[in-house]
Amino acid sequence: MTTWEPQTYLRYADIRFRAGLDLIARLPTLAYSLIYDLGCGTGYLTHILADTFPGSQVVGIDSSPEMLAEARREFPSLTWEQADIRSWAPSPPPDLIYSNAALHWVPYHQTLLPSLMMKLRDGGVLAMQVPRHFDAPSHLGLKELVIQSEWRAKLEPLLLAPVPAPETYWSWLAPHTRNLDVWETIYLQVLEGKDPVVDFMRGTALRPFLSALPEDESAKFIQAFSERMAAAYPPQANGQTLFPFRRLFLVAQR
Repeated sequence: MTTWEPQTYLRYADIRFRAGLDLIARLPTLAYSLIYDLGCGTGYLTHILADTFPGSQVVGIDSSPEMLAEARREFPSLTWEQADIRSWAPSPPPDLIYSNAALHWVPYHQTLLPSLMMKLRDGGVLAMQVPRHFDAPSHLGLKELVIQSEWRAKLEPLLLAPVPAPETYWSWLAPHTRNLDVWETIYLQVLEGKDPVVDFMRGTALRPFLSALPEDESAKFIQAFSERMAAAYPPQANGQTLFPFRRLFLVAQR
């Protein structure tokens, strides 16, 4: 079970939430009576959804008690529920299911996304953003380290399946939608400090692996990963590190 660290995640809040805000900006102008934020994390974007659609009931859903505790502390007026996306069953059907950087943790998108579409009311919207960064040096380096490490048996099952191409998502969802928009954006993230790529990934991609190892072994794992990332992402002349990051978006109306 992955233990999430809200403050580690929020260390790069401005970068992490940018894609989610871009997704909100692309939502169709409709009347959304009931909105669910799947994988709401610390709740910042749930709060933005509530502000953007002030007449709507907005509910944040997450499986992490640590993240939900932070969300409840920061935004006590909103509704928060702990649930696993794979077994989540809303009632009544919502008008909008929104998910930012969460669904890539859930496998079998070929069946998951059509299932989420069927949970919407007729005319409802599914809006999703996920990283599609699995062929980048950061994630290839992580996979290589896991496979070559002494912890392979424990860590290899935690590797995520790559997110497929936009055309694949279109083929999965087009039969279930009246309107479908799928696109990608590469964000040129500019990071600061020592080991910035590792620090950025500590809040997300590295969490399952660090949760699975004892403290002394996780320190060795991080050291080995830091060496790979220093070679893959050397600092620029001004000391900053460029970390291009590809994200996939879709907005689908049932």
